Amino acid sequence: MEPLWSTLVPLGLPLLLLLLANGAPPLARYWLGSRFALPLDGGSCFIDGRPLLGAAKSWRGVLAAALATTVGGTLLGIAWWLALLFALLSLLGDALASFLKRRLAIPVHGHCLGLDQIPEALLPLWLLATPLGLDGVQVVVGTLLFMLLEITLSPLLYRWHLRSRPY
Repeated sequence: MEPLWSTLVPLGLPLLLLLLANGAPPLARYWLGSRFALPLDGGSCFIDGRPLLGAAKSWRGVLAAALATTVGGTLLGIAWWLALLFALLSLLGDALASFLKRRLAIPVHGHCLGLDQIPEALLPLWLLATPLGLDGVQVVVGTLLFMLLEITLSPLLYRWHLRSRPY
């Protein structure tokens, strides 16, 4: 059996990419307020009458996450295209979670432990496991570590007025 350290070390870079991809949109909202906050879904509703994604998912957030993750990943030695794809997959997971939350009648900014963290981490880690050099165990551990980081950091970012909610 391999030591835990050998499972965790390769996760450092992907976890940093997850933090960049998911930290950039709230920072953009903090710095820009409501400017450029065009909703991804254009304000559309699904057949159930609820918002498709909700106003919290914006093109500004996509651009901020893509830019921050691409630049940060490149500075950390990751190919720009891989960092960009990582950001877009993380955002796709986040949008999928928002879509599911709206179907479950959870309002925009509503909290759903697990659904708020897992898709945005699992999707890029799983689909990019090979180029990132991760195995299945590392994908699962990385997803769980991101969930733990998100749960731990969100209240701090809220207290520092960088997030609009503590979760």
